Amino acid sequence: MVALPPGASLPRRLGALLYDGILLFGVLFAANLALLPFIGVADPRRPHPLLSLYDLSVIYLFNAWFWTHGGQTLGMKTWKLVLVTEDGRPVGWARATLRFLAACLSFAALGLGWLWIPFDRDRLAWHDRLSRTRVVRIG
Repeated sequence: MVALPPGASLPRRLGALLYDGILLFGVLFAANLALLPFIGVADPRRPHPLLSLYDLSVIYLFNAWFWTHGGQTLGMKTWKLVLVTEDGRPVGWARATLRFLAACLSFAALGLGWLWIPFDRDRLAWHDRLSRTRVVRIG
């Protein structure tokens, strides 16, 4: 087994997450704009029932594609982070899907999955442990 450095720090990960969030805002805007001819103008009081699922799918595809194609989202690249398996190999689609679902769980638990990072001996989030991946700093 390859000895990997500990996981990246929480502030660095949050920086990458913020950067990706800004990018995702634009991606989601364009993706939702493409739906307008099919669902009409959305009523914020009564959103279309499939819109949330669609948006979640777009977010999943954004992250999983980058994770499986070089291990870095654009935010991770900026913050010099890379996602690898626990033995240092690239992440495939199955593991990326598991990681995304586990990250949703971390988020649904009021972000406790991320807040766990400073207390973990290897600086891993819940979704790192559940998917057997890690985000490490490079360079």
